[in-house]
Amino acid sequence: MKTSRQRCAVMGRSLIAVSLLACLALAACGSSSRANVTVTGTTTVSKGQELLDLKRALDEGAISQRDYDKVRKIILDRKS
Repeated sequence: MKTSRQRCAVMGRSLIAVSLLACLALAACGSSSRANVTVTGTTTVSKGQELLDLKRALDEGAISQRDYDKVRKIILDRKS
C-alpha cells in the first residue's frame, strides 16, 4: 500500500508528463511543420521516470512515434 506522500509523488510525475505532452500537442497545431518546444523550470523527476511516462504515453496512443522520438531525444540530451 502506498503512502499519501508516494501517491502525491506519482501524481506529480504524471502531471509533468501530461503537461509536456500537452505542450507537444499544442505545438503540433501551429501552421509550421516544425514545432519548437521550450520547457523551463525545475523538476525532481528523474530522466528514467520521464522516459517511462513517455513510453507509456506512446503505448497508450496518446502521442505518435515521431513525438516520442523527439521528446525522448530532448530528455536524453538534457543535462542531469
